[in-house]
Amino acid sequence: MAERLRVAVLGLGGMGRPMATNLVRAGLPTFVWNRSPERAREIGEHGAEVADTPADAVRRADVVITMVTDADAVLSIATDQGMLAAMPQGAIWAQMSTIGVAGTERLARLVSEQRPDVVLLDAPVAGSRGPAEQGKLVILASGPDEARDRISPLFDVLGQRTAWVGPVGAGSRIKLVNNLLLAFIAEGLAESIALGQSLGLDRQAVLNAFQGSPLVAPWAAEKLQRIGQSDYSPQYPLSLALKDVDLALEGVEADRFPVADSLAAQWRWVVERGLGGEDVTVVTRALED
Repeated sequence: MAERLRVAVLGLGGMGRPMATNLVRAGLPTFVWNRSPERAREIGEHGAEVADTPADAVRRADVVITMVTDADAVLSIATDQGMLAAMPQGAIWAQMSTIGVAGTERLARLVSEQRPDVVLLDAPVAGSRGPAEQGKLVILASGPDEARDRISPLFDVLGQRTAWVGPVGAGSRIKLVNNLLLAFIAEGLAESIALGQSLGLDRQAVLNAFQGSPLVAPWAAEKLQRIGQSDYSPQYPLSLALKDVDLALEGVEADRFPVADSLAAQWRWVVERGLGGEDVTVVTRALED
C-alpha cells in the first residue's frame, strides 16, 4: 500500500524537510512545496517533484502533509493559497504542525464546511530534527478510525511509533502536554547547570556527574552533550518551544499553572535578547551570562 501512496509535503523547515526526504528515500511519489523555493529544489534533486504553489502540489496527492510554523500559516496555505480546494476527493490531510487546540478546531470546522469529502487527521509529532532525520518520530495521531490503515504505511516511514489517541483534536492536546514536559526538562537542565556555576562548580564537572544518572533520559542526555560542547544550533528552536508553551497556556484558564507561566516569561526574556533562533538549550547560556 505504501508504494501506491502519492504524498504532498507543504513546509520544508527543520521538520518538514527531513520528513519529505525520508518519503522520497522510501520510494513514495512525493510532491513538495515551500515558501522559500530553494529548500524545495534541494529535495527535488533527490527525486521529489517540486510545485510552484500549494494547490499544484496537492492535485494528484493521496495524502497531504502540512508542517509549518503556526495555525495562521496552515490556514493561509489551505485557503488563501488554494490547497484545500485543490485536494482530490477522498484525500487525507495529515496536519502535523503544532498549532494548538483552537487552531485545530478552526481547521476541523473549515474542512467540515468546505470539504467534507476530505479526511482530516490531526497528527503532530513528538521529536525534534534528529529523530525526524532518522525516521524515529512518535506520531500523535487523531482522527477517523477508517483512515488508519490507509495512512499507517506512510507514518511507518516517518516515525518509530504511531499513537492513535482519539478524535481530531486529541493529537494536538497530547502534543501540548508532551511539549510542556519537554519544556520543564529543558529548563531543569539549564537551571541546574547555572546553579552549579553560581555555586562555584566547573560546568564539565556538573555534566560528568549527570552521566549515567537515572534522572537523565536519552533526550536530556543528548541535550547535555550539546551543552557541554556549547553547541546551541537549533534542533528545537527556543522561539518554537516558547510558542508551544504559550499554546498550552492558552488552552487553560489564566493563572492555572503559575510555574509554566514563569517559565514562559523567562524564555520570552531570552528570546528578546535575540536568542530565539538557537536551540532551547541556549537558556543555559543565558542563565550563566
